[in-house]
Amino acid sequence: MGKLVDGKWHDVWYDTTKSGGRFVREDAGFRDWVKNDSGAKFQAESGRYHLYVSLACPWAHRTLIFRKLKNLESHIDVTVVSPDMMSEGWLFATPEPLYGYTRLHQIYTHANSTYTGRVTVPVLWDKQHQTIVSNESADIIRMFNREFNEITGNHQDYYPKEQELAIDEWNSDIYVNINNGVYRCGFATTQDAYEEAFEQLFNALDRLDKHLATHRYLVGQVLTEADWRLFTTLIRFDAVYVGHFKCNKQRIADYVNIYGYMKELYQMSGVAETVDFYHIKRHYYFSHTGINPTQVVPRGPSLDLDSSHCRDSI
Repeated sequence: MGKLVDGKWHDVWYDTTKSGGRFVREDAGFRDWVKNDSGAKFQAESGRYHLYVSLACPWAHRTLIFRKLKNLESHIDVTVVSPDMMSEGWLFATPEPLYGYTRLHQIYTHANSTYTGRVTVPVLWDKQHQTIVSNESADIIRMFNREFNEITGNHQDYYPKEQELAIDEWNSDIYVNINNGVYRCGFATTQDAYEEAFEQLFNALDRLDKHLATHRYLVGQVLTEADWRLFTTLIRFDAVYVGHFKCNKQRIADYVNIYGYMKELYQMSGVAETVDFYHIKRHYYFSHTGINPTQVVPRGPSLDLDSSHCRDSI
């Protein structure tokens, strides 16, 4: 995971020396918005936007799920990067279709020739202005949730106004302690930083399991974006985070309520199609040579995700 500095690629890892060994994620560099508004710079239109993703990345996975749930597949095309992210960052297995680029950082410098920052997925690209609209997954899923409804006819709302406060509270807790918490464990470079993140992660999972004992979803009976933002971390947990990121106090399979909840979401129509365990395991175990220098990718675990979720009574 390198970065661009004034438009030039540098193969540099995160510097944790100033943060006491703690992993600190950088903010997204592009935060514009697609709107269902004829006067908007980025107007919602079929075929205008292109999505660059990694099947391994939980942040990019959110956008693929919303593209599926909101019937956007025929309106927003997708390019998937290789799971192997080495000295030149995210690569395309074959040249991407818009410009023939072979490296994701070329998309960033096409948008801004002097860009400084991490080169991350997802990326929502505007073909008309030939620039990046956003590389912030939280924003992209909200665009997908609302701004294309008139095009698709799909008005299912995963961020309903009456639930916004509750959703935002869940998102905040889950992002810090679970979504980013697993990375704070895995990329910590001191024992204290690792143990701090580890305790916060499993305290949050314990609270979550208790909540799901009496609630079908995070916000009661309503399926919202908070559930999907959580799901993409949960589905990777036993396959990668337990071993590779040292999140080994418990597996998700050991949490009765979280496990049933995760399986229920996985079994929803079309969602399993967005999950690729080959890319997930290959990326983490092969690309993170600082954690796994042998680059050996484990064969397991065996995950029983298609059996009954047994949550109908909640």
